Amino acid sequence: MTSIERRELQQQDKSGRVRTVVRYKVRYRDGAGREHSETKRRLVDAERRRAEIELELSGGTWHDPRRGEVRLSVWAGEWLLTRHDLRPTTHARLATTLSRQVLPRFGATPLLKISNGAVRAWVAEMVASGLSPATVRKAVFALRQCLAAAISDRRLALNPAADVPLPAERSKPPRFLAQSQVERLAAEMPDQYVALVLVGAYGGLRWGEAVGLTRASIDALRSRIIVESTAIEVHGKVTLGQEPKTRRSKRTIPVARSVMRRLEQHLADHVGREPDALVFTARRGGPLFRSTFAREAWRPAVERAGLDGFTFHGLRHSFVAILVAAGCNVREVSEWAGHNSVAFTLTRYGGLFEDGSNQAVDRLDALMQGLQGGGAVVELRRD
Repeated sequence: MTSIERRELQQQDKSGRVRTVVRYKVRYRDGAGREHSETKRRLVDAERRRAEIELELSGGTWHDPRRGEVRLSVWAGEWLLTRHDLRPTTHARLATTLSRQVLPRFGATPLLKISNGAVRAWVAEMVASGLSPATVRKAVFALRQCLAAAISDRRLALNPAADVPLPAERSKPPRFLAQSQVERLAAEMPDQYVALVLVGAYGGLRWGEAVGLTRASIDALRSRIIVESTAIEVHGKVTLGQEPKTRRSKRTIPVARSVMRRLEQHLADHVGREPDALVFTARRGGPLFRSTFAREAWRPAVERAGLDGFTFHGLRHSFVAILVAAGCNVREVSEWAGHNSVAFTLTRYGGLFEDGSNQAVDRLDALMQGLQGGGAVVELRRD
């Protein structure tokens, strides 16, 4: 039940005179029976608010406005602790985005005070400061997710980070290496890491998948590499035996027998006999750290091979190009690369596959010639 209470208050103005002012307090109880009140200056505003409250209470959409008074920094910290659905690397990236972009701008602001206009202005500021479109988009997505959770917790009614124009993110075309370039890069690598180039270019393994490989993952008899787990690096620590990126990332990849013989030689020269022995380790043992490997081995080898700017992930692009050149179809490429779907493979690498346009032209020519020569009649009608 809601009601409006008229109250007269004594207030002192700037001149020192005491005046009587009227305020209107809207009183009501929530679904749990707890009392609430909101004060308005005008009767018309109090009546409007009373009608809104009654509608929200009857429709089950009412939320306690005071719950939205918590600062974003406090709510974001509580929310992050509940994100058990994220992989450790994803969780770490989300926390970094919040701390670097979101909280410096809105951390001290109560949830209810974050407006759509303020978010739009923030986006414009980030773009003007030179941040990349990808960074800006990730920042807004992080804020949007955080506020969506506040809506679910009945702290907000609407998400002010929704419907915000974002800069377009232009994806760079994948850079491929020819087989001769792959071999040139491998030749410039320290002997201990030549096979790492091979599993990237001829097996399509992601960095974490390659670093997490064990001797048991190499099936020399069938010339296969088995990906069942991955290594994850978070806050200066590498954790082995983690679930791969997606369900389809668990896969068995066929490799050329000539490549497998080179992998076998690497196992014999650099890997322990235990089934769980890591295939690739740091110089002094233990799992590889990406930054250390890049500084000590990868970048110097890339420069010596004349492939400036080439990344380890580029080996995956090269793997796809090699599969296509070998005549593999899109389903095989998608499966062995561990892509989410065939649709992703076509979207990302569709230009590598023959589109059949020339054959379509030939078939259309044959059809049209048959019609002109009195062949089968094709009737076109409008339904």
